[in-house]
Amino acid sequence: MTQLKEITKYLDELLDISAIPDDSSNNGLQVEAGEVVKKAVFGVDACQELFEAALAEQADFVFVHHGISWRSEPRRFTGITASRLELLFNNGISLYAAHLPLDAHRQLGHNALLAAMIKLRQTYSFANYNGCELACGGVLPEACLAEQLAEKFETELGCKAKIFGKIDKKLNKVGIISGGGGLDGLIACIDEGMDCYITGEMTHMMYHVVKESAMTLIELGHYYSEIPGVKAVMNEIKKEFAIDCEFIDIPTGL
Repeated sequence: MTQLKEITKYLDELLDISAIPDDSSNNGLQVEAGEVVKKAVFGVDACQELFEAALAEQADFVFVHHGISWRSEPRRFTGITASRLELLFNNGISLYAAHLPLDAHRQLGHNALLAAMIKLRQTYSFANYNGCELACGGVLPEACLAEQLAEKFETELGCKAKIFGKIDKKLNKVGIISGGGGLDGLIACIDEGMDCYITGEMTHMMYHVVKESAMTLIELGHYYSEIPGVKAVMNEIKKEFAIDCEFIDIPTGL
């Protein structure tokens, strides 16, 4: 059993939450529903299904990448928001969220861990977004085809990767942005001279830019690309505190 304030302080410092004040997510403790934590569950998305799983596991703390409080929302505590908060408060389950701080973290972040899966070297951060260098760039240990990289991610993440653009060229320099890096992330990779952009999702607006830039893009799926950091934080909590921890897998298929 651990005090909630101890875990909150530890996570705030571990993920350097205050370093990215312009994030649209209100990072940190979003719901304070009790004083102690005996069991924690971890997931990508804050949702009713995850909260019900936490209740079933008798957890009193939930850590997520996508929380329920974004800028000034929610403004009204009705409907879906009311149902979520009712479950959390009535059952003493607190909620902590870390969005961009978990994307960009140099050791525990999704992008850094995705880079490690393909043994990316000479890594560095780029692509400024809302006050942080979000992307992880680097050089592959050996030039290879996109199909080979996709297979590595499929093995590590359990995803089904999709490849767009140039599929038959050897890749050397790679940029990674988990989740919805979008067109801005793609342009940043082009500006950096990357051969390949690895991200969570491909959008319609990106299609022709990928084609005309001779870029190779590997789509991992938004959900699967943002599991690594959540699990990494879970492992840190396990080491630091004497509480049970469990990852709850709720894939969206997106």
